[in-house]
Amino acid sequence: MAAASGNQESPDGHGRRLVDAFLDALWMERGLSAHTLAAYRRDVLGLNRWCAERTGRGLLGVGREDLLAFLAHRHSEGLSARSVARLLSSLRQFYRYQLREGRLAADPTALIESPRLGRPLPNSLSEREVENLLRAPELATPEGLRDRAMLEFLYATGLRVSELVCLEMGQVNRSHGVVRTVGKGGKERLVPVGEQALAWLERYLESARPRLLRRGVDCPAVFVTNRRRPLTRQTFWYAVKRHARRAGIVRPISPHTLRHAFATHLLNHGADLRVVQMLLGHSDLGTTQIYTHVARARLNELHRRHHPRG
Repeated sequence: MAAASGNQESPDGHGRRLVDAFLDALWMERGLSAHTLAAYRRDVLGLNRWCAERTGRGLLGVGREDLLAFLAHRHSEGLSARSVARLLSSLRQFYRYQLREGRLAADPTALIESPRLGRPLPNSLSEREVENLLRAPELATPEGLRDRAMLEFLYATGLRVSELVCLEMGQVNRSHGVVRTVGKGGKERLVPVGEQALAWLERYLESARPRLLRRGVDCPAVFVTNRRRPLTRQTFWYAVKRHARRAGIVRPISPHTLRHAFATHLLNHGADLRVVQMLLGHSDLGTTQIYTHVARARLNELHRRHHPRG
């Protein structure tokens, strides 16, 4: 399309002004981060350029068929279904804002369905891999003993890593073998702790924790550093990575992987789904059901590998 002459603004230039106003409104109303705003800008300006080149119309002149063609074009360029869904979400926000501002009589995204997305299966570990990971920390150091206790505790309880590092001494009832934790939404739950995890916790509390704190410094956190402070999520994340390498686990894992393993292994051994939901602190059973798919996938893999006609 030829550039506009005189005072007539090109569709591309008008679209950029619309995008700027849209982003200003998003920032004012929702306080979105610069990273999120940049993603919105990239998505809508991508449509703006495509419209100017392919249709000769601006952002306010496109219809449903134009948008479907644009989404199909982006998918053909290698954009995944999940990324196309996110792109469509950005465009919906943009056109709803234009409708609200009275610049449009109808929302062109209203009759476009989002791509159907299968939930990705969480990355888990086999029971043997968990055993190797638990044995990886060097027990001769207080940090290694602390890490062993944390890994055992995480696998035994399925706590979120944020719940683990924020755990305080008063939340652990060692005589009854339970831990009281506060999860998402401020919801409190009691989670049983297995005998082995309790034994490693006792060993850490009696030997390693006093050495890390030194000089009788008091700290309410269960798991501490040699700076006499609570261990951070980032520090434990790096520790898990280091221990995984030592255990010979080559695929990416994180502390959350042990939470996935906790749920998957419980289901593999016959635990009720609603019990696992309570232990994990999920408010919606549908969130927990993803682990049944992981367990089923594991069973299928074992059948394929070991059955003579698998």
